Amino acid sequence: MQHQNPQRIANKDRLVSNALSAEDKKARETCLQLLDKALEAVDPRKIVKNAVKVVDNAIQIQGQTFKLTPTGRILVVGAGKASGAMAEALEKILGDKIDRGVVNVPRNTKSLYDTERIELNEAGHPTPDHAGELGTQRMLATLSDLRSDDAVISLISGGGSALMPLPAEGIRLHDKVELTHMLLLSGATIDEINIVRKHISAIKGGRLAAKASPAKVISLIVSDVVGDPIDAIASGPTAPDRSTYRNAKRVLETYNLWKRCPEAIRRCIQDGIEGKVEETPKPGDPMFGRVFNFIVANNKVALDAMTQEAVKMSLDSLVISSAVEGEARHLGTFLAGIAQEINTNNRPVKRPGVVVAGGESTVTVLGKGVGGRNQEAMLSAARKIAGLRGIVLASVGTDGVDGATDAAGALIDGQTVGRAEKMNLHVEEYLRNNDSYNLFKPIGDLIFTGPTGTNVNDVMLIVAV
Repeated sequence: MQHQNPQRIANKDRLVSNALSAEDKKARETCLQLLDKALEAVDPRKIVKNAVKVVDNAIQIQGQTFKLTPTGRILVVGAGKASGAMAEALEKILGDKIDRGVVNVPRNTKSLYDTERIELNEAGHPTPDHAGELGTQRMLATLSDLRSDDAVISLISGGGSALMPLPAEGIRLHDKVELTHMLLLSGATIDEINIVRKHISAIKGGRLAAKASPAKVISLIVSDVVGDPIDAIASGPTAPDRSTYRNAKRVLETYNLWKRCPEAIRRCIQDGIEGKVEETPKPGDPMFGRVFNFIVANNKVALDAMTQEAVKMSLDSLVISSAVEGEARHLGTFLAGIAQEINTNNRPVKRPGVVVAGGESTVTVLGKGVGGRNQEAMLSAARKIAGLRGIVLASVGTDGVDGATDAAGALIDGQTVGRAEKMNLHVEEYLRNNDSYNLFKPIGDLIFTGPTGTNVNDVMLIVAV
């Protein structure tokens, strides 16, 4: 059965109808059209189809050719939010050239994809679970008895760290889950979280590539990490790891988690520092001479798609960065400041115009509310653009999930604060409690996409008509 592509923005009509003026309606329509183009551009099916070609019994990827031998097998493993769609596209390209495969995908998404030779195993995200552990063990079983003429194609994308759990010896999955919760609430960056994950894992930090040796390893990677460092995306299962056990300990100490984390994790990391446990494979290891890592999509692809569409719409456009980081509420204030500059001084773009950005902010959770980094950024921004007309801001997680909510993000205009106040919803109070979701939901300005089947960080835009 052929499955349809995951839906994009599901509540467009509601978002447009929330406008209180013709200018705001136009700005909202423009904003949603650009967001839709961003999500379309990073659809993994489209990406893999464009990246992988079979020519004269060889696979071609980004200018490199990998010859297929009569006796060599192709095996597929992987995990991540985009890996299900990647598996479907790869199977359509390679067909019966694939011997077998196992890929872990987020729970309740398997039905979105159509594969026969590649087993899709549903697992937990963002919290690792036993199903993910079992699926990872089946991947390793798939990679047993490999020969040098075999090829392992690894499909890696954001979310792969949680979806491909295999704790290091002596650590229980429960320990890893407990630490994951602590890290997600700590304000640690995704890079820092992955440094820790790599050193309490039996498969991350290049260890998957080591287990696939002596076969050739070809990784197709959809990046969800600012700057696209392959050793950080999904904790770099096929990449050399520059970080150390000592770095992992430093991260936990920085966020006051070292003494609070499970004893088995402290013991594992300390044993690594003392040389009692082998380090992750490092740059220069000869094994990586047979490992080929390809970034096939990233945040830049999404931003470029929006600016190209903006040109078609006769909008003045500007990309400010695909590497935005920092506290979400501070990011929101910064974006609102740009919106004010456009409104007052017609710069850095002229009306009608759009400013786009991408990256991934963090939220240090101090309150007890519900929300996500994109929603919190927009709630913070709403305060500064109150009263402006024809200006809309939006911030969206390209995976369709913002924080632990069912929303992808939120959209605001100059009337957002006023509409909330009429419902006795006070922005400062909700921001203080990290409760952005429960402010945006009743006023109808959450953005819903459902699982998009991809993940290239967040996209943000300012539209001024």
